[in-house]
Amino acid sequence: MVMAQTLFIALKARPPEVQIDVLAPEWSRPILERMPEVRNAISMPIGHGKLGWKARRQLGAHLRHERYDQSIVLPNSFKSALVPWFAKIPKRTGWRGEMRYGLLNDVRVLDKAKYPLMIERFLALAGDHGAAMPTPLPRPHLVISAENVVASRNKHQLMKSEPVLALCPGAEFGEAKRWPALHYARVAQHQINEGWQVWLFGSQNDYAVAEQIRTQLPESEQAACINLAGKTSLADAVDLMSEASAVVSNDSGLMHIAAALNRPLAVVYGSSSPDFTPPLNDNVKILRTGIECSPCFKRDCPLGHLKCLRDLPVEQVLHALAGLSSPAPGEPGP
Repeated sequence: MVMAQTLFIALKARPPEVQIDVLAPEWSRPILERMPEVRNAISMPIGHGKLGWKARRQLGAHLRHERYDQSIVLPNSFKSALVPWFAKIPKRTGWRGEMRYGLLNDVRVLDKAKYPLMIERFLALAGDHGAAMPTPLPRPHLVISAENVVASRNKHQLMKSEPVLALCPGAEFGEAKRWPALHYARVAQHQINEGWQVWLFGSQNDYAVAEQIRTQLPESEQAACINLAGKTSLADAVDLMSEASAVVSNDSGLMHIAAALNRPLAVVYGSSSPDFTPPLNDNVKILRTGIECSPCFKRDCPLGHLKCLRDLPVEQVLHALAGLSSPAPGEPGP
């Protein structure tokens, strides 16, 4: 969803200016609300993987009164093309996917070599087939709510008297994208000893690993490490992360949020690759072992050793952190 903002930016830059509504899962609404290019976020009532034919037909019929000129369908599934078809939108654009001829009437054939980046594949749908890419490529830039920053800090009793290191140790994709908790704990301890505080971000699924990081610190240092995983809304997480002086993350959704907030960012890659979905931020260090079996793009290590992550030394991440540019005083990002 963060990377899709590049498409929205490109569309808004074309004359005449367009109005953009986005149909997406309800959980993504806080992200869409931080994108000034988006007029409305429309909640998709059907869960991932479900056909929901009747619900899609009803939603499409409801959207007809909006009289949209065009829909751009980013997923490649058959299901994702149904609502625009039911809504009778005249121009329905997307990449050739699962038997979508008829549902889409502006079908493009993807040349993966020509468009290696995901954002390039999004941007290629913004104009006519074969149109040149915008240069430079637009980058996501989430806006924040200064009022909610203060409210969220107060709610979670967070102080901003010391620089903040944000750690994002989770990855919904699977274990093969998660740098070990012990490694994160050593990074946290080093920064705390340097006078920093540490905020741990993630979903409820990441609470246990975040708590493992916190409890591996000496007891005297645990007060400087705050486990926010599963305790914040997505909107609160976005605004609180804008306060970070630096971020260390796995390849995850939070990584893309940190990049879109222009935070100094060190990213650990294991089974995945930055060649497809890199963090779109100049002030970033990408860290990987580069061993022969990586990237394998598997959820779990097929060889059972996870060396692509376990063998990435803590010292390398600390060195990367030291090499990042510090944000200007009071700078929350774009």
